[in-house]
Amino acid sequence: MDRDRQWMAIEFLSRVFKWLPHGMALRIGASLGWLLWFFSKSRVDRAEARCVRAMGVGPTDARRIVRESYINHGRCVAEFVRLPLLEHRLEKLVTVTGMENLERAFSRGKGVILLSAHIGNWEVAAALLARRGFPMNAIGAEQRDPRVTDLIVSTRARCGIKGISKGFSLKSALSCLRKGEVLCILLDQDAKDKGVVVPFLGAPASTPYGPVKIASKLGASVVPVFSIRMGKSSLFDLRILPPIEMPGSDASEESFLEAVTRCNDCLSQGISKNPEQWMWLYPRWASTLGEK
Repeated sequence: MDRDRQWMAIEFLSRVFKWLPHGMALRIGASLGWLLWFFSKSRVDRAEARCVRAMGVGPTDARRIVRESYINHGRCVAEFVRLPLLEHRLEKLVTVTGMENLERAFSRGKGVILLSAHIGNWEVAAALLARRGFPMNAIGAEQRDPRVTDLIVSTRARCGIKGISKGFSLKSALSCLRKGEVLCILLDQDAKDKGVVVPFLGAPASTPYGPVKIASKLGASVVPVFSIRMGKSSLFDLRILPPIEMPGSDASEESFLEAVTRCNDCLSQGISKNPEQWMWLYPRWASTLGEK
């Protein structure tokens, strides 16, 4: 399918998701996730192999975990499209634990990096915190089709989340943190030759180290968050953890590597507790283990 047809399909689904009642939209999203899982044999096989290696489970459990992952992210797509419509309902949909960790870090006035991964529904967390008055900024990967990138940026903007750039921008990240704002970063992506290699779910993975460098330079807090779906429902448990210790700006390179490792360890623990909600279809270890 070429890009124009893909975009037409995205526009059509967006209209359908917005038109349907919330529960029905999520069921349709889940069904589309299941269909994608069913008709993507080669990608699913690679995802299952990833899961077997990383989680130490057998093929049967890996198949269930990966299938549920596809279904969960189908729901996430429907929820993301509907986020601007859900703004007034977010407090009822999300239970927050550990809010004091974010409030304490934010009160320091040196900016906060919210650290998370592609697990549960990270967009719901950002939208809820924006609604609660935190100045939210989000860095997102640039999509192949710029229209999709624009759709993501505009949807976030309608929820009070500022897209500071298309892709990681050091200047923009520094700017919002210097103003004492909150910067959302998903660290579970392959940084290829621009990252440092540290363990992620027990295997060496190229990991972005920019967030650690920035936090160390500015004294910003790095606060892990997980927005975990409760079962198969539309409800979420937003868990805000205590800040991860960061080195000083004049620390050794080894200290920076240790800090990146602590970040990966935290994300790995969250994924291990809820593996069926992580995006196994993504080749996280492509540049280190040769995944496709």
